[in-house]
Amino acid sequence: MYALFEEAGKFQTGRVLSEAESSAQIELESGKRVKVKAAQLLLKFDKPSPAELMREALALSATIELDLAWEFAPEDEFGFADLAREYFSAQATLTEQTAALLRLFEAPHYFRRAGKGRFKKASAEVIQQALAAIEKKKQIQEQINSWAQALTQGQCPEPVQAQLYKILFKPDKNAPEYKAVVDAARATQTAPLALLQQAGAITSAYQFHWQRFLFDNFPKGTGFPAVQAPVIADELPLAPVQAYSIDDSQTTEIDDALSVQGLGTGQVTLGIHIAAPGLALKPGDAIDQLGRQRLSTVYMPGYKVTMLPDAVVQTYTLQEGRDCPAVSLYVTFDETTLGIQHTATRVERVPIAANLRHDQLDAIVTEAWLNDANFRHAEGTQEPAMPRVQLAFLFRLAQHLKAQREVVRGKPENFNRPDYNFRLVSGADATQDPKSGLAPTGHEQVQISVRQRGAPLDLMVAEAMILANSTWGNWMNELGVPGIYRSQASLLPGVKVRMGTKALPHAGIGVPSYAWSTSPLRRYTDLVNQWQIIACAKHGNTAALAAPFKPKDAELFSIISAFDGAYSAYNGYQAGMERFWTLQYLKQHQITELTATVFKTFPGQPPMARADTLPLVLPVLGNSELQRGARVQLRLGAIDDITLDISGQFMALLDADQPHGTDSAEPAEDEDDSATAGPIAIAVDMDDAPAAEVNPA
Repeated sequence: MYALFEEAGKFQTGRVLSEAESSAQIELESGKRVKVKAAQLLLKFDKPSPAELMREALALSATIELDLAWEFAPEDEFGFADLAREYFSAQATLTEQTAALLRLFEAPHYFRRAGKGRFKKASAEVIQQALAAIEKKKQIQEQINSWAQALTQGQCPEPVQAQLYKILFKPDKNAPEYKAVVDAARATQTAPLALLQQAGAITSAYQFHWQRFLFDNFPKGTGFPAVQAPVIADELPLAPVQAYSIDDSQTTEIDDALSVQGLGTGQVTLGIHIAAPGLALKPGDAIDQLGRQRLSTVYMPGYKVTMLPDAVVQTYTLQEGRDCPAVSLYVTFDETTLGIQHTATRVERVPIAANLRHDQLDAIVTEAWLNDANFRHAEGTQEPAMPRVQLAFLFRLAQHLKAQREVVRGKPENFNRPDYNFRLVSGADATQDPKSGLAPTGHEQVQISVRQRGAPLDLMVAEAMILANSTWGNWMNELGVPGIYRSQASLLPGVKVRMGTKALPHAGIGVPSYAWSTSPLRRYTDLVNQWQIIACAKHGNTAALAAPFKPKDAELFSIISAFDGAYSAYNGYQAGMERFWTLQYLKQHQITELTATVFKTFPGQPPMARADTLPLVLPVLGNSELQRGARVQLRLGAIDDITLDISGQFMALLDADQPHGTDSAEPAEDEDDSATAGPIAIAVDMDDAPAAEVNPA
């Protein structure tokens, strides 16, 4: 005897070996024996054979008209044999009963299951809705097939084009546009990104990266609503100083300036003056909400997206020739020993004598010029507006402060690796810089220049800002006023910089606490800390009661979390676009070989090297035995502007020892080589495709 039974939603047949009251043992055609509950048995028969029965029943099932079967079916619950007798004849055969069972089972929109072999027909309304859904699904599948066919033929349908960045990076995997790309990629055995390029969905590598960034971070665009910068209403005293800012020529958000008083008296006072938007902007107001949404200015070669509207920035920036509202930190030093004698914070107006520019003065304000009063530049050289004696003191002080921090760090800071400046020039020889307001097109000529880390002007500003951020961080902590701090527990490998509300040591910088406070026009954390510092300056020991943010304020933790994510994304994009323009530089100058230094090695993987004269990190192919510090000659491989991928083929070993220019210490705070090192990743899931098709990069 044979039996037809249901198990795990499937129909199976086999020979009955034995039966009990509640179960039966059945041998399947494969030879496997299973124990089946009596309730699972649907039919018992002696002939025909199971294989023949199923073959005949499947063929007959396809002929059953569902609309007619639904009409014949009883209104109440019924069994499949009941329907067979109604549809075929009162003496429905075994094959006809099995055919009815299979047809009922595959038509849940007409008949819902009510038990083993039992069904109940759906209402006419439900059937109508189900059929409409089935027809819609059919049409969608036809649309998917049509789009996939177009993609395989090198054409990109408009709906796929419109959803390009969503498909690649934040896909709805049930969307027809996404499924069309997956189907076409599988059919052509082509990586999705390459498929879309071939289909014309991506016509500009630069626009691809820019639009992808906007999709991820500015889905509503980078424009600002119309807002009016509030006037600072405070009656502020005028500081008896002449202050000077030191920035790059492209900088429009001038946050900080320096002044020096008392040279030659034995006591010298350094003034660190920070633009004070916090005097006018208030937490929760319209402009604050804009800053809270963006959290930081986004920088990239030739362009930037500011945290605040330009009109607001220009209202509070430290513009030369103006008396600008500022939060000033005054630090008085012994002129001989450079020991700190006193600090004071004031809210005031500060005369800005000049806005000095790094790129115009680095070749003039050299260590030799600062240390030798008799040093003379070539005739006609324009010396900086800030007196040399003041700059010389600032340089001596910066060297002293750096040396003190290095004692705390336990090791010196290295400035062996240069900073690179990018300048983009259009065909009309017009520089595309952040001040122009014109976004690059991707076709500009690239100029890459070097500014060595630790150059005198750079060092002066860096040490002054570290001093301010550390001093104000300690002061807020002493007064019980919460702030947003950056800390690093140690310099051990893998110990990263963290953000929090506690004043903890920063081992990487070598200070007891560190609260970003010196760029309130560019970073939202600095604006938040400025509000807290202003409360400290105005209220002293009672500042904790007056400060906008209280201890354990949930808003502070929310700001930290949002800032961390946004700042990381912005830095990643900046690194990616610097890599993009570096690749354009290689092509424009037809550079096919370069020298590089290995800085990382991985077991079983190519070593990573950093170009000696360009901001470029790339894998070294052809010699996996290279050690860290090895200097090598590389032949460059193909450049992919979309994935930002490039590799170097090993040609020769130039120097196996660690040369000058290779970092032997840890990287600077927030620096991440991985941000510039690899191709982009997309979110199209090809896991179910053959291995040859899975190549998303």
